[in-house]
Amino acid sequence: MNKLLVLFCGLLLSLNAHARFVGDVNVPDTAQVGGASLQLNGAGTRVRVIIDVYVAALYLGKTTNSADVVFADAGAKRVALHMLYGMKSEKLLNAFKDAIEANHSPAELTTIDAGMKKFYAIFDSVSGVSPSDTIYLDYVPAVGTKVTINGKERGLVEGANINRALLKIWLGENPVQNDLKKDMLGIK
Repeated sequence: MNKLLVLFCGLLLSLNAHARFVGDVNVPDTAQVGGASLQLNGAGTRVRVIIDVYVAALYLGKTTNSADVVFADAGAKRVALHMLYGMKSEKLLNAFKDAIEANHSPAELTTIDAGMKKFYAIFDSVSGVSPSDTIYLDYVPAVGTKVTINGKERGLVEGANINRALLKIWLGENPVQNDLKKDMLGIK
């Protein structure tokens, strides 16, 4: 009986070893993007005033604490947004636009304008997001950034520069939230 109890406890501990909870969200330790196996780099909660908006998780081929290394990495990447708060697409789009503009000069915005318009059109086609929805921004090298909402691919935006622009929302010089940047980079 003692052996059975020890085996059962060991099984329970092994199940929890691969689960990471950020708040009430179970954030997987790994992700598959374009045939690449990625590791969770870090995750944290986006808080706006007093509202928990989403849990953001960053997945990379090799973990790092440096935003510059993330931007320079040409490999597959994923930003997963686990929504905790519902919002209409217009509000979500404005949040993306504000964060993109805060991290790019006018000249840089001109170079990514066409790709960002395509990205915004993807979200414009969705009426909004609800709590428990999941958004994946998956970068696949030589393909682009795939936008998936609740398991359904919504569109693709070509170009590594668009992926870097999106990453700057959370990891840029003016991230949407400084402690979220640190969480996604695994900085304690």
